[in-house]
Amino acid sequence: MKFMRLAKTGALLRPDPPEGLSRAAPIMTLMVLGLGLAACTTPARKAEVQLPSAYEAPAGPALAPQALDQWWTQFNDPALNALVTTALAQSPDARLAAARLEEARAIRQGQIRQIFIPQTPLVGSAQRTDTDINEQSGVGAFTQGGVSKTYSANFDVSWELDLIGRRLAALRVVKNDMAAARFAYEGARAALAANVAQSYFEARGLAVQLDDARESVRISRSLADVAAERGRRGLIATSEGERAAADLAQAEAQAAALEAQLRAARRTILILVGKGVDPLETLPVTASLAKPPPVPAATPGQLLARRPDVREAAARLASASGNLNISELALFPTLTLTPGAGISKAVTPSFLDAGAQTSTTSSAWTIGANLSIPVLNIPKLMTDIKASNARVEQAAITYEKTVQTAFGEADNALVQLAADERRVALLTAGERRAAVAYEASRKSFAAGLTDLTTALQAEQAWRAVRSASTAAQTQALQRAVQTYKALGGGWSPEAVPTKASAQ
Repeated sequence: MKFMRLAKTGALLRPDPPEGLSRAAPIMTLMVLGLGLAACTTPARKAEVQLPSAYEAPAGPALAPQALDQWWTQFNDPALNALVTTALAQSPDARLAAARLEEARAIRQGQIRQIFIPQTPLVGSAQRTDTDINEQSGVGAFTQGGVSKTYSANFDVSWELDLIGRRLAALRVVKNDMAAARFAYEGARAALAANVAQSYFEARGLAVQLDDARESVRISRSLADVAAERGRRGLIATSEGERAAADLAQAEAQAAALEAQLRAARRTILILVGKGVDPLETLPVTASLAKPPPVPAATPGQLLARRPDVREAAARLASASGNLNISELALFPTLTLTPGAGISKAVTPSFLDAGAQTSTTSSAWTIGANLSIPVLNIPKLMTDIKASNARVEQAAITYEKTVQTAFGEADNALVQLAADERRVALLTAGERRAAVAYEASRKSFAAGLTDLTTALQAEQAWRAVRSASTAAQTQALQRAVQTYKALGGGWSPEAVPTKASAQ
């Protein structure tokens, strides 16, 4: 429906404005009407989540909040710090996350321009016409053949008046989409740091187990030599020697498997930090394990702010609610201003002077307003509203599930970490007792009170308990990493980067 349109060629034409309050009355009426229509939209969907006040596992010590931001520094391991720093700067995963965030930022800038900057097409045209007069008759014929040229340039603007908040609703959606992309970026980096740390502790545990396995090979070889010698002397049955040889083969196979696993773990770490093609020698792994650092005290409610995936789900829920508002506002009329300006030039053969040309240049401006009412589109728009409402419900359910999953991961990690620490303490005590028994057997052998077989078997038992203790310590370190990540560690909610970067 055309609301108003004025045009004049070559000069300006202005309508006489109404006097006094009558000038502002229509605008105020439209604004009040728009506010009333905007109030009819569905309010933002809020998911109901209720979290316990505390975890079932015992609370940890009170540490600074920054202990979660860069939790890997709590292990006091320079090698681990260097690996995580390198991964966050050079790893393909970190660079891919940064590229995705940069893409989201570029999309956001384009969407904001589309929302607030008017559509301004600048159209230019040029035309040349060659006319040949084949036959001309009659009185008063003035048509002349020749070349005609036409040039024109038009600059038309289309600007929607945001009287009902449609543009602001779209802006909120853009901001929430950008926030979701930002939290996805932080979540990817936090997951990368955890993967590097877990792979690093796995490699160190394998290195310790490999050293123990090689010692077990030495013990088994000594036992096999003793059994073979006794068998040749007829002191024992030859089957004892065969059994000792089989034990040696098993020990050697275990050592070979651990060596291959250690090489694979080192290659995995190199790939995670972005140096996947470097030689394995560039990544030395120390065969030692330390005690996990204490996990800071935390409450379940902190997950809503600390977990990037929870905040991403919340942002996507807000975005879905905003899209529902946009679908609802599409039912209302749209008022669009359409000012424009143009200039044209026409060069034609002269009617009065054969062979001469006439040039005419003209300019024009227009100002108008279009009022669009979606009368016949209402069924489709109602369907769009139903679909948007369903997407809001899906986003709300996803948010609730994400919160519950985050709580479950954090609670399970804390409980399992406490169990791992008890298991490590028990196995450590058992290892000490096995070491005391081995030391006593070794001294007895040196004094001639026991034979070599008894001493070697005592050492073999000690190595077996030590291997179980090493596996428990490795699992406890990896569980600590898992707990830090489950509590939302690995990023700083107060210092979200403003520019996409691998750093």
